[in-house]
Amino acid sequence: MTRYRKLGWKSDLRKANLRNLTTNLLYHGRIKTTVHRAKEVRGMAERLITLAVAEKDNFTEVTAEVKVPKRDASGKRIKEEVNGKQVTVFETVTKTIHKDNPSRLNARRKMLSVLYPVTAVPEDGRKKKALSYSVDMPRKLFDEIAPKYVDRKGGYTRIVRIGQRKGDGAEMAYLELV
Repeated sequence: MTRYRKLGWKSDLRKANLRNLTTNLLYHGRIKTTVHRAKEVRGMAERLITLAVAEKDNFTEVTAEVKVPKRDASGKRIKEEVNGKQVTVFETVTKTIHKDNPSRLNARRKMLSVLYPVTAVPEDGRKKKALSYSVDMPRKLFDEIAPKYVDRKGGYTRIVRIGQRKGDGAEMAYLELV
């Protein structure tokens, strides 16, 4: 007897699909899928949220001086000529950085082994590629999702059955964060 549902796929396809569903659940907060897939994704998502809750405040704040390119009013880099070459002008800025302690770094790496990279695209922007940005999913887990569930001991997700799919009659459900 197996400990998980095979869902009619080979292992590499099954793992990829479950990772994709887990990433989308944590990014959007709610996904629509079949009941069997939802039950499999629920376990993966709850393990990641448990990791995030345990390591939520496990970091040290470090002050660092960082060189940042100077920009003009339109956002372009300011350049000056040095020895006949155009060189970008930099300024030094003091920033506060959250440095992960070893156990939080390990948790971040475990999360990244499951989650796919997410690129957010603004809905109303015309230059979608220029305005898109990469989302740091472990940071989202630590900073946005984990604080909501500090007082809970588990049960971070909910499965709501919504009936059968029209094409093949598969039982559909919403999987959402509580």
